[in-house]
Amino acid sequence: MDKPRDSGKTSGQPITACLLGAAFFGSLGSSFIYGYNLSVVNAPALYIKAFYNTTWNERYGQLLAVETATLLWSVTVSIFSIGGLLGALSVSIILKVLGRKGTLLLNNSLALIAALLLTLGERAKSFEMLIIGRLIIGVDSGIALSALPMYLGEITPRHIRGSIGQFNSILICLGVFTGQVLGLPELLGQESRWGYLFAFLALPALLQLCVLPFFPESPRYLLIERKDEARAEKAFQRFLGKKDVSQELQEVHAEARAQENQQTASMLQLLRSPAVRWQLITIITTMACYQLCGLNAIWYYTSGILREAGFAENLLPYITLSTGGIETLAAITSGLVIERIGRKPLLIFGFSAMAVFFSLLTVFLNFQDSVSWMPYLSFICILAVIASFCSGPGGIPFILTGELFEQSYRPAAFMIAGIVNWLCNFAVGLLFPIIQEKLQSFTFLVFVVVCVLGSIYLYVVLPETKNKTFIDISQSFAKINKIPVPSPGCEMEMVLSCKPDINGKVQDLTKMEISL
Repeated sequence: MDKPRDSGKTSGQPITACLLGAAFFGSLGSSFIYGYNLSVVNAPALYIKAFYNTTWNERYGQLLAVETATLLWSVTVSIFSIGGLLGALSVSIILKVLGRKGTLLLNNSLALIAALLLTLGERAKSFEMLIIGRLIIGVDSGIALSALPMYLGEITPRHIRGSIGQFNSILICLGVFTGQVLGLPELLGQESRWGYLFAFLALPALLQLCVLPFFPESPRYLLIERKDEARAEKAFQRFLGKKDVSQELQEVHAEARAQENQQTASMLQLLRSPAVRWQLITIITTMACYQLCGLNAIWYYTSGILREAGFAENLLPYITLSTGGIETLAAITSGLVIERIGRKPLLIFGFSAMAVFFSLLTVFLNFQDSVSWMPYLSFICILAVIASFCSGPGGIPFILTGELFEQSYRPAAFMIAGIVNWLCNFAVGLLFPIIQEKLQSFTFLVFVVVCVLGSIYLYVVLPETKNKTFIDISQSFAKINKIPVPSPGCEMEMVLSCKPDINGKVQDLTKMEISL
């Protein structure tokens, strides 16, 4: 495995306010909204169902049948995943036309439209508006979960690429936690106020729309795809907080020259390319494990376990807040240690720990009726599963999708990762009730198998990517892809050894090509 080179110079660079601001506001209007929508429908679920019944009765003069009510509610919940899939399918084209930042800004319009539909649906007495609003906010999330990790990965120096990339995961968890807090009965979780829960969606979208335009576009996108070196240089200078960015420009030039005969790859071209076959298999496997590892199933059991422990029904929403708090804390901790520990160890630890705690939870659930204090251990296992997920598997798959592919393959890679993510999300929602009905408390053993297999695959196949250039990472896969490996770092070292002339241009690239 290649060791990262030239890390000494970059590792001493401070993190600039521009870089932190772009990461925070980029995530606020993207991953935060996705996380918020994962939890926001839980608190007003009974009120929304009652609204469906009332509206149907007023419109058709008869009560809503139980089967129809179940169908409408199922569509309202699941159509979010369908929207996410549509967003993932369209993101590659939008990224190519508008760039990374432009895509994020355009995406805010979808969030604002969805917020209007979801907020005004009750007043208009139209449950169709709620369903369409959920579809649109799903499209927004599907686009955001591809465009944001790509933007963060391309604007960040390699020695902190993982830490900045974890803003995506942190803001997802913060969005979930915010949805839980605002859904409390004392705040917006009341029959007369549940519409305002959806109106809140407009706030992060407006903040991003107002602030993000003042931050630069991805310099890699500007230089490699737009051939605009002047704007790329200015973007690097702002993100890195220094005037001399010749080394960073030369690094991107090296990547561009390695792909100078390649156009931005389509999804089919990516699927057919032997040069990135195992990168693609790795991303598909990791993203599938991200959804199929069982975290979504945890929420099904949380309230029941708390009731078994003897907690009063009116206390359950407040105790459930601990799950959102643990999520956020674990994601922040992961962001702080990822550059020291690395992506691979955190992923393997996260999935392995989930397998252990799922196994313990299965044991505790089977003894829950016979031992009075067993529900407390079950709830501790639930918190441990959530913390294990957010320590690595909750955010690193999105970082890896940006790191394992070079510029020409990256948009198509995010499209495929997004498709896998949303299809698996939909599959869990569809199949979990059936699995739970058949296996009861042994349901979590299915997720134990997924977590163990995922850990084994990552241990065998995935190279460590921290503090490596995108070219280094591609070369790490060259052997397993059975493609010729250039002399380790030859082209990169020669590019970085070139000195810019007084105009800041790299000298004599043609001679360097001939020498290679």
